[in-house]
Amino acid sequence: MHHPTLCAAALALLAALPGAQAGLYTKKSPVLQVDAKDYDRLIAKSNYTSIVEFYAPWCGHCQNLKPAYEKAAKNLEGLAKVAAVNCDDDANKPFCGSMGVQGFPTLKIVRPKKGGGKPIVQDYQGQRTASAIVDAVVQQINNYVVKIEDKSLDKFLSDKNETAKAILFTEKGTTSALLKSIAIDFSDVIIIGQVRNKETKTVETFGISKFPTLLLLPGGDAPGIVYDGEMKKEAMVKFLSQAGEPNPDSPKVNTKPGKKNGEKSSSTKPQSKKTSSTASSETAKSKTETATQEAPVIVETALPIPAINTPDKLIKECLTEKSHTCVLAFVPSSEDEKAKKALESLSQLAFKHAQSKRHLFPFYEVPKSNEGGASLLKALDLSGDVEIVAINARRGWWRHYDGADFGHESVESWIDAIRMSEGVKKKLPEGIVAISVEDTASKATPEASSEPTPDATESASSEKATPITPEADSAESSADSTEATSTKGTDPTGEPETAAEHDEL
Repeated sequence: MHHPTLCAAALALLAALPGAQAGLYTKKSPVLQVDAKDYDRLIAKSNYTSIVEFYAPWCGHCQNLKPAYEKAAKNLEGLAKVAAVNCDDDANKPFCGSMGVQGFPTLKIVRPKKGGGKPIVQDYQGQRTASAIVDAVVQQINNYVVKIEDKSLDKFLSDKNETAKAILFTEKGTTSALLKSIAIDFSDVIIIGQVRNKETKTVETFGISKFPTLLLLPGGDAPGIVYDGEMKKEAMVKFLSQAGEPNPDSPKVNTKPGKKNGEKSSSTKPQSKKTSSTASSETAKSKTETATQEAPVIVETALPIPAINTPDKLIKECLTEKSHTCVLAFVPSSEDEKAKKALESLSQLAFKHAQSKRHLFPFYEVPKSNEGGASLLKALDLSGDVEIVAINARRGWWRHYDGADFGHESVESWIDAIRMSEGVKKKLPEGIVAISVEDTASKATPEASSEPTPDATESASSEKATPITPEADSAESSADSTEATSTKGTDPTGEPETAAEHDEL
């Protein structure tokens, strides 16, 4: 028998063997195997962030990735989905092509859009290690946890008084992936809050003596219940379920009072009936993210964002020691297509949030010909044709939009991350923040709003600002800046600069 005949016979035998054409991952693998038919149901319409690998079984790089990918799936169990699509399967090839897959393996992070609608899909370009994959996915988990401070405790307790609430008391300034996932499970059922141990008034109010401690407030006049089990998701979910059933793994869009995404009016406990109304947009600060709308916001009447044309105005609006978060779009004076796209995206977002009556930090257009704008870009070491940055001079941090394009969905995802205090912030270089010569403490912008009041704007315009030097900086401002960039520092919502441990509270 000739060798070609032997080879043909061997190939035929292999093809006939069970599982010869199977994918890389077995049924026992922690990686969820998805095909073109169930991707929409299991991934696109999931409440959870997912990472999806598009692969071919014969691909050597895919085979090398498998151990790390399975390890990442184990670490993210209960927090996010780790899935894979076999693009070598004929039934999946059109779908893989529609997802823009041009090589193997291709990894994409799929994040549910707040308020419903098509999820945001981003290419994963990081290292092919388990830890890098886990870190990237955790950064993209939506955060519905309400940060509670002593000054906001009364508001948190009074909002939806009959609705069940749960509070985690912790020594950490960051929100763990575990708590975020629990807040997703109970979104529109139980309001999840977090208190840091330094909020002494709140800690004393509930008599908390150890950290972490999880406290359930069933609602109304019912007494609080302290959780005494392990800080593991399954046990915690079971504990909280006595106040309301967790959501199924399906999208929460167009939710109306009395209904919960097609669920039966469940739970025999009276509390669960009361919790169905929490889809209202009037809930606590973080929970406004989950308020849904009956139809997309029409943005044809959106107005252009205001422009800052002088260095003095730039300082007054965004660069004083009292300034809250500003988003600045630096564009060339002769607006090219990229600049128009960026400004239009910001304009639509501003209009959308205004229509929803949500407080949002201001957006400004800054021509690159503006002397102040050019100096700021140089200090931040940015040189692109169009640059978008968020700056909080009061806290001493800034963030750069580094998306591949300036489309509405990409920019909105970046803005949402800032609103939810997610991701890493950079420390502002020294000399950028200006301090007023006069004492303006009594005229500072109210903490509850990122937009200046008429009085504050008027007083700011009459003051002369000078750059801060290390000698002139007050102890309070210095502490603010240091805290904002330390691993345990907090921004206005209490989020630290570095990501939390994924399995700890």
